[in-house]
Amino acid sequence: MSRFGLYIHIPYCPAKCRYCDFYSAPGRRAVPQAYVDALLRELADCPRRPDTVYFGGGTPGLLSPAQVGQLLAAADPLPGAEITLETNPDVVTPERLAGFRQAGVNRLSLGVQSARDDQLRRLGRTHTAAGAAAALRTARQAGFTELCGDIMLALPHYTREEFDETLSLLQDGGCTHISAYLLKIEPGTAFERFPPDGLPDSDAAADFYLYACRRLEEEGYRQYEISNFALPGHEGRHNLLYWNCEDYLGLGPAAHSCVGGVRRFWPSDTAGFVAGTLREQAEGVCDAEDFLLMQLRLTSGLRLREYYDRGGAVFDRRRLAFIRQCVSHGYARFDGEVLALTPAGMVVQNAILQELL
Repeated sequence: MSRFGLYIHIPYCPAKCRYCDFYSAPGRRAVPQAYVDALLRELADCPRRPDTVYFGGGTPGLLSPAQVGQLLAAADPLPGAEITLETNPDVVTPERLAGFRQAGVNRLSLGVQSARDDQLRRLGRTHTAAGAAAALRTARQAGFTELCGDIMLALPHYTREEFDETLSLLQDGGCTHISAYLLKIEPGTAFERFPPDGLPDSDAAADFYLYACRRLEEEGYRQYEISNFALPGHEGRHNLLYWNCEDYLGLGPAAHSCVGGVRRFWPSDTAGFVAGTLREQAEGVCDAEDFLLMQLRLTSGLRLREYYDRGGAVFDRRRLAFIRQCVSHGYARFDGEVLALTPAGMVVQNAILQELL
């Protein structure tokens, strides 16, 4: 039986960041118990004990330790399960972090983004660099050994020095896993309505990404996915379920699921979810095209035999010639059985996917 993941969406946030297009409800400092009760209602129908549990959001750090304990007791994860909780540095206290650890959370993900306070203010973040360092220190004191930190790249007026400062902050904080991703101006965000000055162009953004890949590798963080890097043995097991097209169940408004090759989602309606009037909607099947899209995010690459077995076509002469061209330009590696993109190839991933599909 394949592995099974559980995603629990917590939509509440203290504030809306200017770049954020995730479904969230800003202006809250706690998660209503009525929302947790709605999650517990849906968890009663969870088909299997999960190998991984991921509290995402929003700001799941607004949950109380007691609420996390309730949800994990209902989920009943398997022994040794990876249990991750996302949070912002400024919403956690020593008592709350100790409570999360006691409740069963064993992996903490902190949205640090930058080590410069002026940049954090520009992004609409509510923490400071010193606050992020303190949160990481407190998390270690609470017993967390699996710590994840986020870095945003190609921010307004960005420099390599800013990246290095942020990387040092996360290293000094004991991060075993780092997500480094480019800022994108998404529809409906404050940054779309009021674009910030000093945004790097696409070429400069690509250079920052490649610099980040190189520096992370130098510091021992191996890239295993387009935006994710980890010390050996500390890769995120939950997100690997997504990228390997394995089963996961999502609960909460805007959460997505894929179980048995069928994709479903919850509409973005918190009130309806709490009231019990909201139901999951069908989204489609997880087919060979989805498998190709997900696998080429991973540095381990696409296994052509498995792609074919999932209903994908054998690459024809034109596509094989294109792949050889990608290899010759340093965008890909291909041994006849596995196709994998290099960091340079991941920069132009969309163009490569268009040719392969």
